[in-house]
Amino acid sequence: MKETLFQKLQRVRIGDIGHIFLFLLACPAALIYRLFRRDLWLICDNKNEARDNGYWFFRYLREQHPEQDAVYAVSRRSPDYQKVRSLGKTVHYGSLRHWILYLTARVNISSQKGGKPNAAVCYALEVKGILRNTRVFLQHGIIKDDMDWLHYENTRMKRFVTSTEREYRFLCEKFGYPDGYVIKTGLCRFDQLQQFTVKPKQLLVMPTWRSWIATPTSASKEIEDISDFCQTTYYRSWSAFLNHPRLQRLLDENDLTMIFYPHRDMQQFLSDFTVGSDRIRKAAWPDDDVQTLLKESVYLITDFSSIAMDFAYMKKRLLYYQFDVEDFRKGQYAEGYFSYEQDGFGKVCYTLEETLDELSAAIEDGFSNPACYSEREQAFFDLCDDKNCERTYHAVKELVE
Repeated sequence: MKETLFQKLQRVRIGDIGHIFLFLLACPAALIYRLFRRDLWLICDNKNEARDNGYWFFRYLREQHPEQDAVYAVSRRSPDYQKVRSLGKTVHYGSLRHWILYLTARVNISSQKGGKPNAAVCYALEVKGILRNTRVFLQHGIIKDDMDWLHYENTRMKRFVTSTEREYRFLCEKFGYPDGYVIKTGLCRFDQLQQFTVKPKQLLVMPTWRSWIATPTSASKEIEDISDFCQTTYYRSWSAFLNHPRLQRLLDENDLTMIFYPHRDMQQFLSDFTVGSDRIRKAAWPDDDVQTLLKESVYLITDFSSIAMDFAYMKKRLLYYQFDVEDFRKGQYAEGYFSYEQDGFGKVCYTLEETLDELSAAIEDGFSNPACYSEREQAFFDLCDDKNCERTYHAVKELVE
């Protein structure tokens, strides 16, 4: 649904007001910068990190096309700052210089919809058409659900990266982008999934977030009472799993370790979780890198997270534990083209007992992937190589030339 200008301006908070002044200061400076930096590509992921598709694309540019004028925006306080700084030029995220470069850039490239000096201010300016810049959305993961906040009327992106034919067709048909705006080049980080070394005894549990818990609104109470996190279905379900005696026995008897890494937006509650075994480790950003955990782990337990796509891309076994499917569909994302039962890359479990049964079966099978899921992966991932950054580069070049 298209938002009014008033609704867009409601996103602007007191803390954003200063960025309006930075924007006004940056405008004349950007006019001068453009005289000298006519082909600047500004790239970013989240403010405080460089670990997603933006980072891998920036690294590709520095290694394969060092002649390209490119700058990566990241906070100087980020634990990843020095890693990026060693590759090339950076700018402090949200600074006046970031605003100047954002307005100067021939193209702004990000894995985040909000990848800009200030998301609220830029959103109001860009979607209304006041600020007409060229933006490429590298994406944060493969889209499988209907996310109306990414429809064209709410983004005005000039290019939107997809990774599979089904995802590409879904966006072309449902998200309202003009012809040619949606491109199928693959996620840049997928280039790093071609080679990996598995720790055969390491299991990974990586549930996604719940919007009504992580960012509560007045509508949250329509899903459940969230006044006490430890009484939510999310907490009680995952806590019961992590502390179940049967899980402890499975880990002990098979000499397995398990890493529990909830979505970044749920890590504010990580201290509330206890674990029933010293074989289970709670993990969090920034100490643990998501891609490293995915590559190392032999088995994944998740729920609705698109990170399962990365795991399936590596042709490894997984399961979906979906104890709150009705609430998730009601309160977060409506189902898109992807049915977990018909299209998923692992067994869908709705109860704790089912989940433990499937985990036990996977252990007995040596974590080998059942043929039915391997066939689904083969059919789904029609781009499976290390050319994702390269295809993205050529798509951006075609856009700006």
